[in-house]
Amino acid sequence: MRRQCVSMKAFLARKAACARTRLCGSSGIHCWASRCRAARAWWIAFRLKPYANKTFVGFVMRLLIVTGLSGAGKSRAVNALEDFGWFCVDNLPPRLTLIFAKLLSEGDQNRSRVAVVMDSRAGGAFLDVFWALDSLQSEGYAFELLFLDASDAVLARRYKETRRQHPLGAQNPTLGLQEAIASERRLLAPLRARADLYVDTSALGSAELRDRIAELFAQGREAQMRVHINSFGFKHGAPGDSDLLFDVRCLPNPFYVPELKEKTGLGTEIESYVFSFPEAGALFAKILDMLLFLLPLYQKEGKSSLVISVGCTGGKHRSVLFARRLGEELQGAGYAAHITHLHLKAPQ
Repeated sequence: MRRQCVSMKAFLARKAACARTRLCGSSGIHCWASRCRAARAWWIAFRLKPYANKTFVGFVMRLLIVTGLSGAGKSRAVNALEDFGWFCVDNLPPRLTLIFAKLLSEGDQNRSRVAVVMDSRAGGAFLDVFWALDSLQSEGYAFELLFLDASDAVLARRYKETRRQHPLGAQNPTLGLQEAIASERRLLAPLRARADLYVDTSALGSAELRDRIAELFAQGREAQMRVHINSFGFKHGAPGDSDLLFDVRCLPNPFYVPELKEKTGLGTEIESYVFSFPEAGALFAKILDMLLFLLPLYQKEGKSSLVISVGCTGGKHRSVLFARRLGEELQGAGYAAHITHLHLKAPQ
């Protein structure tokens, strides 16, 4: 949706002029309609008075309406969109869509990419979906309509696997699963015909669906798996969210070298000391080689975030050095790697 730069001072001046013209016309006749219009103009001017000295610079917001059959993968698609930086709202009643769009475009939100899910879970309120789409268009809001679909057999299998109830079945207990799927397909047929983007998920697993959403809606490095590398000290506790954990306590500990005790793995002194031992270089090379082998496999399976933790005794010397060096190597290989030293400043 596009908004132009508007001078609020000029807007208020025009509103005030209109109000004076309606209330003080040459004929002196004050009809009720004129008074109503003038009162409304005064009210708008009063509400906007705090912004009289501001100029609002417009922005472009990409608005995506996500719909489709229940069980076709809308939740997974929205999860992927959120991973790619989209602001997502699930199960929004259609009548609120225009209000929601206005709040985002006219407020201080500055959301550049917004996705709204509307489907049959809304019950009778879903019948307002075409009114909502037409209202967006009439108000000048551009949007894209994404429709997710799957075959009846696949939808039935997915519902049996998850043991969840179909939304139309919940609304009408007399409907069986197949009847609910057929009824929803008839209900959504006009939306499918109106869709700008259509994705059949019948043969797509979670990773394949994520890749398809990435092709359509991700920008640049957003589709890439994020790698978080933590250093920690075992004496303070290992992080519970680790996907991969490496223990480097097998290497000589600089803590017992008096001149290195107060140094950290961020400096060259600890690096020179640790890597003066051949086993340190060999261990680092093997860990890096393993990561360069594993990361493409994790990303291929649709993993959006990977946590790698490297631990030593106190979390100040060896683990910090290895986490820093691994992060630098992975960044050099093109991965979005973020390094955190959890216990660098913890008491030893």
